[in-house]
Amino acid sequence: MDSAAVDIDGSIMEGGGQILRVSAALSCITGSSIKITKIRAGRSSPGLRPQHLSGLQLVSDLCSGNLQGAAIGSSDISLTPGKIRSGNHVADTQTAGSVCLLLQVALPCSVFADASSQLTLKGGTNAEMAPQIDYTVKVFKPIVERFGVHFDCDIRMRGYYPKGGGEVVVTVNPVKELLPVLMTERGTITKIYGRAFVAGVLPFKLAKDMSAAAVRTIRKEIKELYINIQPLQEKEKARGNGNGIIIIAESSTGCVFAGSALGKKGVYADKTGIEAAEMLLRNIRHNGCVDEFLQDQLIIFMALAKGRSRIRTGAVTLHTQTAIHIAEQLTQAKFTITKCEDEQSSNITFIIECEGSGVTNPNL
Repeated sequence: MDSAAVDIDGSIMEGGGQILRVSAALSCITGSSIKITKIRAGRSSPGLRPQHLSGLQLVSDLCSGNLQGAAIGSSDISLTPGKIRSGNHVADTQTAGSVCLLLQVALPCSVFADASSQLTLKGGTNAEMAPQIDYTVKVFKPIVERFGVHFDCDIRMRGYYPKGGGEVVVTVNPVKELLPVLMTERGTITKIYGRAFVAGVLPFKLAKDMSAAAVRTIRKEIKELYINIQPLQEKEKARGNGNGIIIIAESSTGCVFAGSALGKKGVYADKTGIEAAEMLLRNIRHNGCVDEFLQDQLIIFMALAKGRSRIRTGAVTLHTQTAIHIAEQLTQAKFTITKCEDEQSSNITFIIECEGSGVTNPNL
């Protein structure tokens, strides 16, 4: 155990909750103590929000850690990790805070436990400013499986803003070490499908309108594929009122992309459908292998893997640059980003390459 804590500036670069998630997970896995200051300093409500707090408490619980300064609004925390524990762990934001962001911080830790873990995560399943649970299951999951990360996700209840009340149960299997991943050839788009949902008191027509508008938008650009976006009425397994859409595209080489949007008060359903469709199209135009939201979520796994990972992507986001900065601070991983010239596409792509730190699981 390193006696001196690593100092992390929570206000640098993207300056949000992601710095907390990546730092806390890597602290837990590497056994390094951390001290994070100026948490979310630039945000309209700086410091810890309920969702960040429950994520930190979850990690501390997972690694039998000593967490100090963790309270709503707190801008400085320290975490001294212990041994990662398998078994059952529960985190509840008690708001519509995203369960997917709780999973982002807990999953890498659980992979390095001594046996399988069950994470019961409560909050919002389809929340703004976070991946929808459908994204986590359909896009994130198949790609992290390439690193050797295996988890099952049981969506017990969906929860929407502002009340939350959703619940997912995630079972994670441990690994000895993570594998490097090579994703540089996108291939052709072979499949486009999705779901447009309404829940609570909202009329089913909204789901049909979102789906139809999304299909029309994609059709303008991609004419040859059948597009299947199912309108759905969420009944038993949903708390609160909400509507939204997620559209997924798969490529011939197994790359997965998505576009999504949530309905808002006073916004026509058509507009929500078009927003999701345009996001998807934007993410498949660049001929990279991951979309803008998966990009930063893979950095921690690249940093921990044994060997060299290479992933082709569109423009590198500030979230991704921030995750790389933290990963290099807390592990031996080394990242490089190279611009690619692509004959097939007028858009520029980048290769994110990482010589991983090759962390092995001491508990297995």
